[in-house]
Amino acid sequence: MTGMTSSARPHLNRRLAEFGTTIFAEMSALAASTGAINLGQGFPDTDGPEQIREAAVRALRDGRGNQYPPGPGVPELRAAIAAHQLRRYGLSYDPDTEVLVTAGATEAIAAALLALLEPGDEVVALEPYYDSYAASIAMAGGRRVPVTLRPHAGAFRLDLDELRAAVTDRTRLLLINTPHNPTGTVLTREELAAVAELAVERDLLVVTDEVYEHLVFDDAEHTPLASFPGMRERTVTIGSAGKTYSFTGWKVGWVTGAPGLVAAVRSVKQYLTYVASGPFQYAVAEALALPDSYFTAFREDMRAKRDLLAAGLTDAGFEVFRTAGTYFITTDIRPLGETDGFAFCRSLPERAGVVAIPNAVFYDHREAGAPFVRFAFCKRTSVLEEAVGRLKALAG
Repeated sequence: MTGMTSSARPHLNRRLAEFGTTIFAEMSALAASTGAINLGQGFPDTDGPEQIREAAVRALRDGRGNQYPPGPGVPELRAAIAAHQLRRYGLSYDPDTEVLVTAGATEAIAAALLALLEPGDEVVALEPYYDSYAASIAMAGGRRVPVTLRPHAGAFRLDLDELRAAVTDRTRLLLINTPHNPTGTVLTREELAAVAELAVERDLLVVTDEVYEHLVFDDAEHTPLASFPGMRERTVTIGSAGKTYSFTGWKVGWVTGAPGLVAAVRSVKQYLTYVASGPFQYAVAEALALPDSYFTAFREDMRAKRDLLAAGLTDAGFEVFRTAGTYFITTDIRPLGETDGFAFCRSLPERAGVVAIPNAVFYDHREAGAPFVRFAFCKRTSVLEEAVGRLKALAG
């Protein structure tokens, strides 16, 4: 009989059975079908610096990167990444053996976890977490152990005792994200020092997602975990051009770390995308060398947008948590008389013409994230002003 399979087994690998269509796809489709303003998915609605876009065009025309680039990434970009880490943080990396270019941070995360985990290894991750973390741990056969960031004094905080208690003899790796998506928390130097001490004491590897490193506000500062004592040789640091330069479609990310760690990640990466984004790699190399004034202006622009949206959400009746980094604001919907973030976000386009993301999708402990909803402010000021105007409908 044609069209029949020989087995009743589901098509999708059971490790990934819990992962369907992402909430981002669902909510973006909802925005498109209703005409709502999409403050759900974290991508800018304007391109980054014109000179960097022109650098990509120049590379295309000059025939640089139109064929397969080198597996580890083009030498110009690897050198620029190493120079950036040294200039910003005093971290010295060899461009040839300690830097790897990836197809965005998402591939870097997947390749790192597939490389470093054996089936059954435990991974301690900060909850809520970016959704690809859970899927990548599952693909590697690992077991995720969430440590929940909890609301405290207007922000989300890490309980270091809870983190220590989560580590067992089966723990292989800590998966750390700072600045943290979706809560906007930036781990302090003291918190990072405690994480580093734990990793050294228990001989753990660390994968640290630092893609929002240039988006920290007010008194917060970003400090790479690799800069703490004993951490350089055990830390895989992940960065990305998409969030810093507003070219998310280019998919240029990178890994820095000790040679053995980077070689392991490269061994997996070569069988995922092999290579990607050839001409864009040359453009990102130029972007990384932009003067500090670029990063300052970018940060100040985003801070103003954060303040605009935070004020509008407060006026609409949400409890708004302080965002110290990233371009997301987490809110609590309970002051609006709501408790279910999923139902709230699915009804919000009809009620107010705005799309947001329910934070519960980022939790294993769904009930812990149930009343929280995330909004993105990486949009044009006029769009945010329109969204704020629409959200006033919630305040009656």
